Amino acid sequence: MNIQIINGPNLNLLGVREKSIYGDASFDTYLTELKKRYPDVNISYYQSNVEGEIINKLHEIGFSFDGIVLNAGAYTHTSIAIADAIAAIKTPVIEVHISNVHKREAFRHHSYLSANCKGVILGFGMDSYRLGIESLIG
Repeated sequence: MNIQIINGPNLNLLGVREKSIYGDASFDTYLTELKKRYPDVNISYYQSNVEGEIINKLHEIGFSFDGIVLNAGAYTHTSIAIADAIAAIKTPVIEVHISNVHKREAFRHHSYLSANCKGVILGFGMDSYRLGIESLIG
């Protein structure tokens, strides 16, 4: 099974930025743990701060991978283009968020992506990614 994790803008700074919201672990550390936990799953990782690069990655893998776990960061609340890319591909996408976006600023309460995703997981810290993977392999 091939699963792609895609992280959007500013998620390259996990472990450094806003630790009270995102924790103090880097994503690289967490990814190593995920790969150990799921040795029979090929977990690939991609991060970009650029909307078009995220769309290109969705197009590239969206017809060949078994699942995508996507944390589009702030693009969740602004990008109709990423929503359209999710709708255009065949691979199921799980939208994840580290924080509970509904407990944050009002503009974060709306997702343009959710309607085109298989499901949404939020508010469980980094464990949101594991739950996303579980939903795809379950």
